[in-house]
This record gives sequence, structure tokens and C-alpha cells, in this order.
Amino acid sequence: MRNHQRTLLAVVFAGLMALAAGALWRLSSGQGLGEPGVVVAPLTLVNEEGGVVATNGVPLPATVPGYRSEPVPVSRQELDMLPPDTTYGRRRYLGEDGFWISANVVLMGTDRTSIHKPEYCLPGQGFQIVSRERDVIRLEVPHPYDLPVMRLVANKEARDREGRPVTVRAVYVYWFMSDTHLATEHLERMWLMTEETLRSGRLPRWAYASYLAIGLPGQEAAVYDRIRRLIQATVPEFQRVTGPRLLAAAGPVGSR
Repeated sequence: MRNHQRTLLAVVFAGLMALAAGALWRLSSGQGLGEPGVVVAPLTLVNEEGGVVATNGVPLPATVPGYRSEPVPVSRQELDMLPPDTTYGRRRYLGEDGFWISANVVLMGTDRTSIHKPEYCLPGQGFQIVSRERDVIRLEVPHPYDLPVMRLVANKEARDREGRPVTVRAVYVYWFMSDTHLATEHLERMWLMTEETLRSGRLPRWAYASYLAIGLPGQEAAVYDRIRRLIQATVPEFQRVTGPRLLAAAGPVGSR
């Protein structure tokens, strides 16, 4: 990286830090916490040992055509790593052909560290990210709008049932939301959070949703299509914030 690029990045980073410091000072002066961009309701969540860890959560829909679903426990690693006021929503959807998609929502409370860069999740499970691409998914409820998402593809070396080595391919789709904004980039979310706090004195209560499925090399498009369809079916049930209404004349673009 050239010297002037390093200098520019340093200046931008310093500016963000100064804004964040101002936002925290503004918040500490007695301002409040914003409303979540997702539904929060009474919901029993358990850890891997079956112990109750929360009685409120983000209720992902249990019934989706073509799938049965099951609740997923909150892992010990998450409970140890994330702040105690973090709110969770999670469910695994299983197709009749054995294909599964894991859906997850993490909602911050007063501690901003609940929301971390999602790119840490896959390497933490042994995957190597090989591609990263923005996309939009057309949703029709409560009105037509484009949901901006980030799509990651990652590799992992595993073994099949006979113990033979095999490469598996993960497709991971995520986005961030507050009660007023949608975002795909971690820095974009941080900027929006800082700007909102400085402007209103209110700390936005950000969340992020992610959908994960596994396939084989060459199946990425088919796996993503199934994730996209599940997002279209489930997101209107738990996400309160939407994008701008699209005109009726707006036609489909890309993988919408």
C-alpha cells in the first residue's frame, strides 16, 4: 500500500474514533437506547446442556412450506464471548431431501460488542473464505423492496461417512439492521450508529441476521437460491425495518 493511502486510512480511522468517542460521551450524558429493527418476544432459549439462558428472543418462524424446523441452542462459546444483554434468535430449517439451512439473529443491548464482524464466524468454524459479494434479495412483504445482503463462500476440508477427505462449500448470507437502516458492511453500520447517536443522543439497537448452508464445490448457486427463497419466506415474520418501496414497474434484477 502506498504511503498516501496509508495516511488516508489513518485519517479516516482517527475520524471514526473521534466520532465514536463523541457518541459515547453523548450517550453517557443520560440518553437512551433505540428500538430494535427485529421483533422481540417471550421465547425460551437454552444452552447446549439444555439449561435456560434467556426467556426473550427473536422468534424465527417455526413453519415454512417445504421445511420442518427445530430450535438451536446458544453455544457456550457465544455465551462466554458476547455481553449478557445480547438477545438471540436461531432456528434450523430441514428440507425433505435432507438439506438444511441455519438461521441466526444477534441483537445488541446497551453493549455494542454484541455485534461483531461476521467474517470472523466462518474461520472460527474452520472455513476459509474464498469470495465475498454484495447482492439484493427482493421481498414483497410488507411492500416490495430490495434487501441488501452480503454473500460469503468458504471452503473446509472434511471427511465423508467412509472417512474419505472431501471439500465442502459453505454459503453464508448476512446483513445488519436497526429500526431505521439496513446495511451490509460492518464499517457502514458503525458509521450509521455513530451518526445517529451524535445527532439524536440515542444509541441505535443494531442486530444482524445470517443464514448458513453447506454444499459441495459447484453447488454454490443452487445453495444460494435455496437460502434466498428461505429469506423471502422468513424475514417478513421477524424483521420490522424495510427498504424503500419499489415502484410496480421495477423489474427483477440479478438473483432477486
